[in-house]
Amino acid sequence: MLVTQQPILRRFWYPIVPAQQLSASPFPFTLLGENIVLWRDAEGKAQCILDRCCHRSAKLSKGWVQDGRIVCGYHGWEYDGTGQCVRIPQMTDRETMPGARTPGFKVQEKYDYVWVTLSEEPLAGLPDLNEAEKPGYRQIHEFYEVWECAGLRLMENSFDNSHFSFVHRASFGDQGHPEPAKLEIMDTPTGFRMLTEVPVRNPEVQKRNLGMEDDWTVRYMDSNWFMPFARALRITYPNGLFHMIFTAATPIDDETSMVCQFVVRNDTEADASAEDIIAFDRLVTNEDREILESTEGDVPLEIGTREEIHMRSDRPGIVMRQKMKALLDAHGEEERRGEAPVSLRKMIQR
Repeated sequence: MLVTQQPILRRFWYPIVPAQQLSASPFPFTLLGENIVLWRDAEGKAQCILDRCCHRSAKLSKGWVQDGRIVCGYHGWEYDGTGQCVRIPQMTDRETMPGARTPGFKVQEKYDYVWVTLSEEPLAGLPDLNEAEKPGYRQIHEFYEVWECAGLRLMENSFDNSHFSFVHRASFGDQGHPEPAKLEIMDTPTGFRMLTEVPVRNPEVQKRNLGMEDDWTVRYMDSNWFMPFARALRITYPNGLFHMIFTAATPIDDETSMVCQFVVRNDTEADASAEDIIAFDRLVTNEDREILESTEGDVPLEIGTREEIHMRSDRPGIVMRQKMKALLDAHGEEERRGEAPVSLRKMIQR
């Protein structure tokens, strides 16, 4: 599936930038192949429009913000947060050009991120992460960076119990026991929920983070997949510690994603430092990243072909592909694919 060629994916909300990183200066971003620009207006509200001046197509992000409006650096045309051009310096105040505008996009600010949808009619709201706003919980920003992989690959990886023993053999996996833990999947209106219990090694840095001295522990995992490219992994440990990891793979184009990750916990900095928590989770995610960036961005949704061979423990990823295919079908879209290598095409056709 080539995400930039599936219009239905424009009808979801995506985290674009941590709220603290957005200022009264133009912030360019590419979402689903579309160049957009964000900024904060005079009241501090986040705004987002197409990164294109309607005059001579210059990128508005090359300009600046003045009186809450974004100014094109080419000829000084000024735009408000709806995309309407509200001032053309070369014209008198009495002259108007009502057709001078560029598309504007809806914006929300939640969970310390600025979110954007490219549609006037989003299919769903933002993910429900109620713990992030509850008293007694703290949120820790972990990272915001570009990965050279498709969002669906990262989502499948997030629900894959069979890769722990291999990808994470240096952190918490156990190569001596590669059998994946059993799981249960329940359908939800926004994707699915998965329950599983996974025994894991408890390395030294995690002993400090978890407040547990045992060399082994169990993760009681309650995870949600939010279509198309976000997940919330809620982990509860035997001592009652709650550790939720939220990860979103905001699609830049068909090959790259902006990965946004933060955690929510029910402890304090005195119990475990944010620095140590980030260090361990970074170790784990870097292990994932090294493998995922070697995978192909064009993820096939069709299960019955020989392009990719599936095993029983791939069930969460298979369900994702089936639900994504059903989404396309429900909105009259065909899955858009790139051309596979010649040798692979020959093998599939045999």
